[in-house]
Amino acid sequence: MPRLCDADLQLALQSSGAVLIEGAKWCGKTSTAGNASKSVLYMQDPDNTSSYLAMADTKPSLLLKGDTPRLIDEWQMAPVLWDAVRFEVDKRAKTGQFILTGSSVPTDNATSHTGTGRISRLLLRPMSLFESQESNGTVSLRSLFAGNLDVEARSDLSIEQIAFVLCRGGWPASIKLSGEAALRMATDYVEAVINYDVSRVDNIEKNPERVRLLLRSLARNIATLATYQTIKADIEATDITISDKTIGSYMNALRRIFVVEDLPAWSPSLRSKTAIRTSAKRHFVDPSIATAVLRTNPEGILNDFQYFGFLFEALCTRDIKIYSQTNDADVFHYRDKNGLESDLIVRLREGRWAAIEVKLGNKQIEQAAENLLALKARINESKMGEASFLMIITGGEYAYRRDDGVLVVPIGCLRE
Repeated sequence: MPRLCDADLQLALQSSGAVLIEGAKWCGKTSTAGNASKSVLYMQDPDNTSSYLAMADTKPSLLLKGDTPRLIDEWQMAPVLWDAVRFEVDKRAKTGQFILTGSSVPTDNATSHTGTGRISRLLLRPMSLFESQESNGTVSLRSLFAGNLDVEARSDLSIEQIAFVLCRGGWPASIKLSGEAALRMATDYVEAVINYDVSRVDNIEKNPERVRLLLRSLARNIATLATYQTIKADIEATDITISDKTIGSYMNALRRIFVVEDLPAWSPSLRSKTAIRTSAKRHFVDPSIATAVLRTNPEGILNDFQYFGFLFEALCTRDIKIYSQTNDADVFHYRDKNGLESDLIVRLREGRWAAIEVKLGNKQIEQAAENLLALKARINESKMGEASFLMIITGGEYAYRRDDGVLVVPIGCLRE
């Protein structure tokens, strides 16, 4: 199945000597890179890992020989390959020579050079609903930024289907499965993180029970501004103590294996002085991690509509990040001391921006529209520019433009 980042990868290969594809395990890095490569080195091949590591220690340039682009999968197993690739790119003076993939960031100082100017970076996330062919893609983010705001579309996704795809996640191996088999992937992923990956990333043993409790707290506080103090109290309510330092260490490890991906705050110029909250919103790279660690399922979240709303925001955040990346845009959230907020702010590189609210049900649309219009009025548009559009993403059926100009778009209609 094609990925939105395929075009980004080709562009990066045309402009850089090498491309690093980073992202969570099982999100499709090897397949995506393999489709664009002409030779492959699998560092995790059990028949050859020992010899590859020995070769990397003695003469790493031998591992770089092969048709280009040459894929080096899980390169961080031998961090010396980074500097070898950088040197080889300089020597060859050609673009599109190597593709590196990695599901973790190597330890600090593992490489002697950042690779700036030689190695381009590309972040791959799990699949969006458009990539998994569950969004019909009738409303394009790029088209909205181009000024095409007269949207009329219909989503085929029911609330029950949204609950299922949310719990299943965007893991490529689970997309074509159904029922319990599809839901099992996220559970297996979480168990691998808890019992292996989070300790492997920095070779520091971590208590699996504390990791599990930390993930459960993050899951309960998903799409909120929960502080370390909130998370610490959540964990210690189970009679297990944990220090701020340990939480920080565990969180850093989870970020380095791309499990946690918080949403930063937006700091625009305002018409009047108002304190803006600068805390990041708590998010995983995929909302299925939250449902898996809490051991719930589609039926469970359908019975807890309030929590379903937070998870739906997390699902929309994942998809908007994927669509925005293809448009060379960044994604933030906004909240000020008066409680005025926008769940998502999309800002293009040249400065154009849009504000988005996420509401699972249709009953909250009116309040969401008022919030968006109030936020627009508060922004100093002489400095920030006028908002390209205001949008409410829903779990509903129809996409349309309201009389006040606010767009209402189901998640099942969106694409890049």
